[in-house]
Amino acid sequence: MPKPQHVPDHRRSPANEGKQRDFSSSGASVETVVPRKRRKFTASEKQRLLKDAAAAVASGELGALEAFLRREGIYSSHLSAWRQQLVAGGVTALLPAKRGRKAKLDDKDRRLLALAKCNAQLEKKLLLANAIIDLQKKHMRFWSSLCPRATR
Repeated sequence: MPKPQHVPDHRRSPANEGKQRDFSSSGASVETVVPRKRRKFTASEKQRLLKDAAAAVASGELGALEAFLRREGIYSSHLSAWRQQLVAGGVTALLPAKRGRKAKLDDKDRRLLALAKCNAQLEKKLLLANAIIDLQKKHMRFWSSLCPRATR
């Protein structure tokens, strides 16, 4: 079977080579955009932004807070959430929370869990051993009452 020959695409010109564009089967261009990384704010950045926002509001200038928000690239909901965190827990509450799943058990916790499991098994064995000993005592008392020992 012969290989298909490469047919040059008239829509792709040397001028468009630098751009990251792909053409779908329908001929419409699809532009690929690199996703932005999520911003993480440290506690000191949050404090600075809150202080600057308060200064913008205190200036009394019309639209000063909105201009500040656009300049910093944050939303007013960030400010309100950070203010609530600051009131609720102080500066330590402004520290960024670790995202994602919580860590599984570390070595110390795994060891503690294994020891607790072993302890439970040993307690179970002890209960069984005590029950057997009690049964043996009852057995001895029962047979000794039926067959009194011969006296010499």
